[in-house]
Amino acid sequence: MWSPRRLVALLLMVACIPAEAPSVVVEESDMRLESPVFAEGQPIPRRYTCDGEDVSPPLIISDPPEGTSHFVLIMDDPDAPRGTWDHWVVYDIPGEVGEIPEGTSPGVEGRNSWGRLGYGGPCPPSGTHRYVFRVLALDGPLELGEGATKEQVLSAAAGKILAEATLTGTYRR
Repeated sequence: MWSPRRLVALLLMVACIPAEAPSVVVEESDMRLESPVFAEGQPIPRRYTCDGEDVSPPLIISDPPEGTSHFVLIMDDPDAPRGTWDHWVVYDIPGEVGEIPEGTSPGVEGRNSWGRLGYGGPCPPSGTHRYVFRVLALDGPLELGEGATKEQVLSAAAGKILAEATLTGTYRR
């Protein structure tokens, strides 16, 4: 049952979604996204940036909801000067994946904002930027083929999303 407080929060969230964005309404979940190399809101180690080895950090997905068959993983920079910059788009990750080792891709690679497949680490032009890793638990695969953009992935995922978890790190140049 929806409490009045949760209903108001949901309505406020929905009111802030741009008209072209797919509608995403997920039930409350215990699913978590974590990394053994940085905590929520903390700096991402240089190794995982364009100033280091530019490999993806290790991630742990825990407590996905029942019925999860696949995941989507997106990493973007909402502080980019010309709008959100997509650093990593991966989809059709098998639902049994709980750990994503450093420097690996567990699914089908999408196209990042550089127009390349795969991970591109934090590389802000200046100052401190936030980098949001977002995992979506889905009830089925997307079957898009390699190279889909974040927008294409989110559009295909609409109606399949069971839960969402985020992990935000920072990086400063």
